[in-house]
Amino acid sequence: MSGARNGLGFPAQVAIALAVTAAAAAYPLLRYAEAPVLQAVLGGAGMSVLNVFMGYAAIEYSFGKSYTHFVQIVLGGMVVRLFVMAGLLLVLIAVFRFHAVALVSSLFAMYVVFLALEVFYIHTKWQDKIRSGERPPENAPL
Repeated sequence: MSGARNGLGFPAQVAIALAVTAAAAAYPLLRYAEAPVLQAVLGGAGMSVLNVFMGYAAIEYSFGKSYTHFVQIVLGGMVVRLFVMAGLLLVLIAVFRFHAVALVSSLFAMYVVFLALEVFYIHTKWQDKIRSGERPPENAPL
């Protein structure tokens, strides 16, 4: 059920999105950015990949459970992910002196891309579950 309708699993979708984004950003970064900016962009992208896979783990872990538990785990996981990302940002900027604007910009840009994939993935999983004839929990929205 991991993206059965579109043929690709979620990790593959993340890899493709990352590759397309890297290809689009490669020329301007390699041509015009200095090493600290490039390092910060890579750090932000890496943090975003970590974030999306933490979300994927929460979705996969909670999907077979009741709708209430699913929502609690996914939303609780979002809070944990928020604090992990904030802590990593602080460490990378304050301790390792990463270029703050490049780090935050790349983190935010990749976060938006991956958030769209994550929402679509959850939607697809629920729709596949409903289409398979498995009855959703009583309090689950359709």
